[in-house]
Order: sequence, then structure tokens, then C-alpha cells
Amino acid sequence: MSIDISPRVLRYFMAVAEELHFGRAATRLYISQPSLSHQIRKLEETLETPLFVRSSRRVQLTAAGRTLVHEAPLALAALEQAAQRTRLAGAGIATTIRLGYTPVASFETLTMLLDALQEDHPDFTVDAREFFSAEIPERLCAGDLDIGLALSPHPLDGVGGEILREEPVSALLSTRHRLAAAPAIPVTALREETLLLFPRRLAPAYYDGIVAACREAGFSPEIRAFDEPPVNAMLARLSSGREVGLAPASFAKHAAKAGTSVILRDVVDPSILAELSVLWPANDPSPAITSVLATARRCAERNGWLRSPDT
Repeated sequence: MSIDISPRVLRYFMAVAEELHFGRAATRLYISQPSLSHQIRKLEETLETPLFVRSSRRVQLTAAGRTLVHEAPLALAALEQAAQRTRLAGAGIATTIRLGYTPVASFETLTMLLDALQEDHPDFTVDAREFFSAEIPERLCAGDLDIGLALSPHPLDGVGGEILREEPVSALLSTRHRLAAAPAIPVTALREETLLLFPRRLAPAYYDGIVAACREAGFSPEIRAFDEPPVNAMLARLSSGREVGLAPASFAKHAAKAGTSVILRDVVDPSILAELSVLWPANDPSPAITSVLATARRCAERNGWLRSPDT
């Protein structure tokens, strides 16, 4: 059953409940006492229960009235919050941002971006959800997301994008691996190794970039992919000591800390680069998305995420 109760009537009720006197409540509300009494009777008829016990000497709340004393402020606050968020969203000041991010972004980039958004737009609410990079452009097109952080995404009609962070690829390997003593690993040293990568379908351009770098170095790499959650799956496979994991440096750094028998080494090849892009629906000019993009760009500049043209 639908019940139609206006915020004004709830405020009338709260005034009477606080004063426990219709005359004083009417004076406080700047309305006549008969009009106030009429509004409260209508409210009781709507709720099908008395809210006050009236006598010539005093006014008391019923059990139902005491319940409404608790519930009415909550209802009024929720309505005011909804109205305020709607007004601010229309002005581009506040809204809920649905952000999809690739697992690679979760360790440094996402945390720094969320901190920057909290600093720039404390009224924003961010709903952050994890997806693989290949899923994010399609979800933006479908209207499921407002902003995406994806690793080397393929272009897609209807999705705007720009590189937010460039970082080298690092090698993860067991402390028992033959290359563990090397301070850095050239790509040519990976010729005889089995490389552990994200499956191509999850980040096609990133995968293809590593294969291209290996072929440029004169060999076709042997690759094994893992479909399980990235950190745990990679560490379990690397513990055997027979494979070398390649991952963006920020991800690899976190993974190395999580595995006691896994170490991190730089890969010496400037052509291998992990590019994390920020994506958005190209046909959505909303002020909120524009504000998030501006914050993301400032965050990238402040943290030195993009290489200068001379490097």
C-alpha cells in the first residue's frame, strides 16, 4: 500500500511531539492551531493510528507516536540528502562515480586517484569495482561504468581515453631461479625462459607488446597464462622456480612483497612499457566525469606517472 506523507506534515508532527502542546507548536510553525490540529488528524488517518493522546490538560505521545518521533527525522534527512545530491549533481559538484579498474591498478594508481578525488571532490561517492581490462570499454559503452582504468586497452567506438600512467615492466622470479643473482634482466636473457603473463584476452595490447619486444630481440617467447586471481596465481606458479613473471612495475612490486620466495628485477628494454589508460563514455559530457578526468590528470602530473618526451 502506498502512503503519501509530505515532509511538511512530518515537520508539523515533530513540532507537536517536541512541544507536547498544539498552541505552542502552532506559534512556532507560524500557522493557526486549528490548521495544525487538522493536519495532524489527517496524518493519523493516513497512518490509521493515533499519534497523540489529547486531553484538556496535556498532550502525550502514543506508542505509534513515539515510533514516528524516531523515524520521521530519518525520513526527512534522507529526503534532504537526496535533494541535495540531485542539486549538486546537476551542477557537476557531486554525484556517485562508478569506476571500473583493472587489477594492475589496484595497488598504487587506484589508491592515489581515490585520495586525490577525496581531496578535490569530498562530495563525490566512488563505487569502485574490479574488472579485467578487456571488459572495461564494453561496460562503459553499456552504461555500467562512468570511468575506467584499463591496461593498454584496444580502441572502441564510443569510448574516450588517454594514457594516465606509463611504467616499465618488471620480472618476478623465484630466489632459486638461475637469473636471481642478476641486478637487472635484459630481454635477450629470457630466450630460454617460460614467461608467465596475464591471458591475452584480458589485456590484448599489453600481451602483444611483450611478444613484439621478444621478437625484436630475436626470439619467439614461450608463454603460459593464468586465469586465477593475479597475485596468488602468479606467486604459486613462480615458487617452482621454472618460470618468470612479467608485470607492470607497481603490480610486480606488490607481488614481490607478498611472496617470501619471490624477488623483483628490472627488465632492460625501453620498448616494453605498460600503459594504464583512463577511459570514459565519449558521448557523456557530464560535469562530474569532466571533474574526475581533471583530477586524474593532476594526479598523474603530481606523481610523475607519464614519461617526458625526452625519456
